[in-house]
Formats: sequence, structure tokens, C-alpha cells
Amino acid sequence: MNGKNLIMAALLLWLCISCDKGKEMTLSGLNVRDFQTEIDGQLTNLFVLKNKNGMEACITNYGGRLVSLMVPDRNGKLEDIVCGYPTIADYLAQKQNFGATIGRYIGRIHHSTFTLDSITYRLTPNTGPHCAHGGPQGFASKIWQAEQLDINALKLTLLSPDGECGFPGLVEVHLVYLLTDDNTLDIRYEAETDKPTVLNLSHHSFFNLSADFTTSVEDQLLFINADAYTPYDSLKCVTGEILPVAGTPFDFTTPHLIGERIDTDIMQLKAMKGYDHNWVLNTAGDDTKLAARLTDPKSDRSLEVYTDEPGLQVYTANGLSGAMVGKRGIAYPKRSAVCLETQHFADSPNQPQFPSTVLRPGEKYKSHCVYRFGTVASE
Repeated sequence: MNGKNLIMAALLLWLCISCDKGKEMTLSGLNVRDFQTEIDGQLTNLFVLKNKNGMEACITNYGGRLVSLMVPDRNGKLEDIVCGYPTIADYLAQKQNFGATIGRYIGRIHHSTFTLDSITYRLTPNTGPHCAHGGPQGFASKIWQAEQLDINALKLTLLSPDGECGFPGLVEVHLVYLLTDDNTLDIRYEAETDKPTVLNLSHHSFFNLSADFTTSVEDQLLFINADAYTPYDSLKCVTGEILPVAGTPFDFTTPHLIGERIDTDIMQLKAMKGYDHNWVLNTAGDDTKLAARLTDPKSDRSLEVYTDEPGLQVYTANGLSGAMVGKRGIAYPKRSAVCLETQHFADSPNQPQFPSTVLRPGEKYKSHCVYRFGTVASE
């Protein structure tokens, strides 16, 4: 090799090394540096959790979001099973709750108002006249303080000031993501307040166990351990009723395909364009009892849900339309995912017959959500 060619080869090698230094790739194909930026003086990042089986969970402190989750199929093949974007810039540009921590209050609070201890609070509306998912500055848009506790554990902390979006009380929230060696994503929330308030936190991942987000989840099988649900009126607000699921398309006490009855011509499903409802769990707050189970015949992946919450919101991604382009350049189509959100019920502050979401000074809010993954063949 002559001198000129040697110089060119050295230059190319240097360029390759420089490019590699600019990349810290995850198993799911994300570049960690694409999640490192500054928003309102606070830094964002991507945190990678792993277990001994090779599973990987990638979480950003922007909104406490699960960005990717690599889960094995029947053959041990690891694939990403949650919707999300490949960069922090995409999350900022395309508002969506993919993988987000929702607060202060998941679901709608009717007409953005509630009364607590004879004081009426007026919240900031963001869905017509209603306050949904905590309002326009909800927890999904906040920068959480992050501490990686171990290779498989991440702690996130957020301070929500008194009066934020109209909610009373300074609230301090701690959230721990734990990826265990039995292939479980364990999510624990704790919170305290300095004034009486209401609080209802949840996780909002969009799952497709097949890992093929160009296809619908309608052929996946769903079981829900619930004999009742909370219906909506024609304006998509809860009526305050608790109705039996028996004899309706909401009966998943025996497994049914998600799409089997989803387009039934009844108001409850037509208003929401599919399932987007809260089921009243039979588990009575016992997080060792199975709340729900989802299975995919293509991959044999299964997802079991356990929680100490009284409700489970099931949303079949009816609002996706191909307009949002996520990881791997996929334009997510309608019903290409399903959300399984453990929670108290929507509008509980205005529905005294629902389980209470009131949190008072000196009390500690606690909530536990377990997503346990496996395969049909191994169970």
C-alpha cells in the first residue's frame, strides 16, 4: 500500500471510530444519544434495564416513558413489543402517551371540576370541557429525576407543585421500574402530599405481543378477571354506573379474541370506536391474583397483569390511523396495539360510589402494576 492509500485508510478508520463513539445502541435498536437533550433547563436521557434472560427495557425520564421492551417468543427470539418513537425529538413533536406515566389523574374528570372538603377545584381542561390524564401539563410531559439503582432497576422522582393544572397540594411522586429475572416488568408508585388532593397514576404502554405493529391485535386472545365495567354516555364520560358484563361484548371472564365482538353495533363500542373502557376487577386489591391475560397465537407470547388497583382500562388503540410514524419507520395503524392500564376509575372525585382517590397529608399513596411475560408453550 502506497503512502497516499495508507493515509486514506487511516482517515476512514478514524471516521468509523468517531461515528461509533457517537452511538450507544440498545438491543432494540435505539441510540441512547438520541434521547439526550435539555428541556427547560432539565436533561433527558435513556436508561437501559436488563435481566439475566436477555430481556431489555428502555426508559426515558421524559414522561417516565417505556420506549422499548424486548421480550422472547416461543423460540427465544427477542423482539420489541411496545409502540414508541426512536428519538426524544419525535416524542416532543408528536404528542402521544406511548409508554408514559399518567398523572396526576388518569382518565377524565368531568367538566374539569371536583369538590373536596367543601372546596371546589377547577382544573385546566384539555379534552373539550374536561380534564383528561392530568391536564395539558400532566406527568407524561414532565422531566423526572432519574437514579439507576441497578442493571435491572430505575427510580424516577417528580415534584408536582401545588395548583399545577388546578390540582391542590405539593405532591412528591416516586416510581420504580424493575425488570426481574422471571421476565416481569414490575412498576411501583409511591406519593405524598401536603394538602388534601386526588391522585390516580397509571402506565400507558401500547402492547402488541406479535411485535408486528403493521398488524392488528384483534386476533390476540384476552381474559379479564372482572364481572362488571363502568359505562360511558354518548359524550365519552362515565355515567357513574357499574354494570355487569354478562351477556355483553365486555365479558372476557372466559378468553375471547379482541376483535371477536369489537364492532358490535352498540353505543358503548360505537362511541369509542372499539374498547376504551374500565373493567371493575374481581381481585379486590390483591396483586397476587391474576387481573388479565393476553396471548398471541403468532408468537406464543403471553402477558399477565397483576395489580392492587380496583380497575383495568383496556384501550384497543382505536385512535391510531397511520399518521404517527414510530420506531423502525412504522406508521402505526388502527388497533395495532392494546393498552392495559391498572387504575382507579375515571371521574371518581365526582362519583362517591366509586373507590376513593383522595390522598391526605400524612398518608402514602401506593400503587403496584405487574406485567409478567411468558409463552403459551411454557405455561
